[in-house]
Amino acid sequence: GGEARLPDSTGKEPVPVQPQPGTLTLALHDPPRLMKGEQHAEQGLGPDPAAPPQPKEEEEALIEFHRSYRDLFQFFCNNTTIHGAIRLVCSQHNRMKTAFWAVLWLCAFGMMYWQFGQLFGEYFSYPVSLNINLNSDKLVFPAVTICTLNPYRYTQIKEELEELDRITEQTLYDLYKYNSSSTLGTHPRGRRDLREPWPHPLQRLWAPGKPLDSSVFPSVKWGDESLLHRLCNRNKSDCFYQTYSSGVDAVREWYRFHYINILSRLRDTSPSSEDMLDNFIFACRFNQASCNQANYSHFHHPIYGNCYTFNGKNNSNLWMSSMPGIKNGLSLTLRTEQNDFIPLLSTVTGARVMVHGQDEPAFMDDGGFNLRPGVETSISMRKEALDRLGGDYGDCTKNGSEVPVENLYLTKYTQQVCIHSCFQDSMIKECGCAYIFYPLPKNAEFCDYRKHNSWGYCYYKLQDAFSSDRLGCFTKCRKPCSVTSYQLSAGYSRWPSVTSQDWIFQMLSRQNNYTINNKRNGVAKLNIFFKELNYKTNSESPSVTMATLLSNLGSQWSLWFGSSVLSVVEMAELIFDLLVITFLMLLRRFRSRYWSPGRGGRGAQEVASTPASSLPSHFCPHSTSPPGPATSPALMAPPPAYATLGPCPSPSNLVEASSSAYTLGEP
Repeated sequence: GGEARLPDSTGKEPVPVQPQPGTLTLALHDPPRLMKGEQHAEQGLGPDPAAPPQPKEEEEALIEFHRSYRDLFQFFCNNTTIHGAIRLVCSQHNRMKTAFWAVLWLCAFGMMYWQFGQLFGEYFSYPVSLNINLNSDKLVFPAVTICTLNPYRYTQIKEELEELDRITEQTLYDLYKYNSSSTLGTHPRGRRDLREPWPHPLQRLWAPGKPLDSSVFPSVKWGDESLLHRLCNRNKSDCFYQTYSSGVDAVREWYRFHYINILSRLRDTSPSSEDMLDNFIFACRFNQASCNQANYSHFHHPIYGNCYTFNGKNNSNLWMSSMPGIKNGLSLTLRTEQNDFIPLLSTVTGARVMVHGQDEPAFMDDGGFNLRPGVETSISMRKEALDRLGGDYGDCTKNGSEVPVENLYLTKYTQQVCIHSCFQDSMIKECGCAYIFYPLPKNAEFCDYRKHNSWGYCYYKLQDAFSSDRLGCFTKCRKPCSVTSYQLSAGYSRWPSVTSQDWIFQMLSRQNNYTINNKRNGVAKLNIFFKELNYKTNSESPSVTMATLLSNLGSQWSLWFGSSVLSVVEMAELIFDLLVITFLMLLRRFRSRYWSPGRGGRGAQEVASTPASSLPSHFCPHSTSPPGPATSPALMAPPPAYATLGPCPSPSNLVEASSSAYTLGEP
């Protein structure tokens, strides 16, 4: 074909346009603007034969698409930067090679995306790496809590405690024929002198030589158990059986149950007469300087007695350790005699010690250890810090704000704080009262079987559910993201020695105005210090970051195809072109099936009813004015895409066309 030149709207030299073979062209035209030749035709002025009208310039397409899938893939394989794709075109005359390279290319493509799936799976599993750092600096000395291991006899409940001792004495005599009046310090009393029977007595599981009645104890299994603590609900329809194989454990647990029940009737459990530090601690030094009253705080534990916390959160100036060693730590000389108090609760001699952070409560049952009398115990510490990643990388909390458990301790969030608070909350909901070992919430009261006669049954049932995590406390209470712990190691030596004990005991007695009766079991010494100032920090970091993921993806892409990021763009462009060509082909099929026939019928009617004289002369090849010699089909603008412009009829067929209009127009 020839070359079409259209005049530019500015009157400049027309620009030649070469149509691209094998492409579909979408061009944006201005609908209101018509060609110059069409304007003359509508005005009834024929074109000048010597100067035929030139068609409008065919603008360059903004977006071009290939006519078929074959053209698209051939263009892609010839121009892509992906290795191996050119082989699909170069070997097209050899079908075996084409098939081989096609299979090889598809296999490489599948392997690459399988590796992509593995990399994305690893990334979205959020693995972490543990980084260990060693630091050296001045360290804040931790808080140290020491308890006397002497439960206190309160004067407000002295009469009830004496009654409990008499009940215990009678229970020991009934079970083991043992007279414990001299041990417990109670006055002998007959069974008739006792008050009404106490609830929940301790009884023998079965008598020797008699079988166990399964109808009475349906949930008790055969075994070595000899003592039974039976607790029932209000209507006695269900009972909980706490069995013991050791008589010592049974008596202690039974006595403890009744003791804390009596203790719950006190509004204030902090004794005033035992709140003197000198009654328990003979000497205190830190970093070779004496301690004072501002360095400790006091609280009372129902079982462990009076407790003192050194260097706690109430201390205005926290102790700092700038040097390791026993001389740069805390040194205490303690009184460990047990001349009074409650022997059935405290069966050990010494003291209870726990090392913890300043903003953490002291859980003496969970993390404490006992000191042995007559021994110098040296505890060396090593600090460790752990920083966990939260969010998608781990199930931890920064401050416990998102944990659905109220913090009853009003301290820093720890997992133990959350677990104990969760149990206390379940205790109040299920049993209607609070357990005395844990903080008392608002609008609640401690359990007392005078008011809550079945709280013991409820407590042991709840404790069993708590141990098996049926309460969900261990699930609700997430680990804290930042944890500071102290690794302890202990050393023991006899103190004082045989040769020095006389003058040491004399000095302690004169200094504190206290006579030590049992010298060997009356004192103990404790040293707590940092072994070294180097401390270890364990921190978590993401194993696979976004940069690592992109690097691994690029490595796999280069391994299987040897290309770059731009090749990925080429693949995206190929997919886009495939979708567009598919859409255009479906649209063409839809128009040819549902739209074109209707418009063609109406167009035939319009063409038949249009006189030939009214048609534009440059559309009619049979016009009376033949085109000039310079006119050629290549210079003629393409007709608009509507059906009214059919082939021009000859003058001899105008009558037939006029008559056929009625035939086509009939319904």
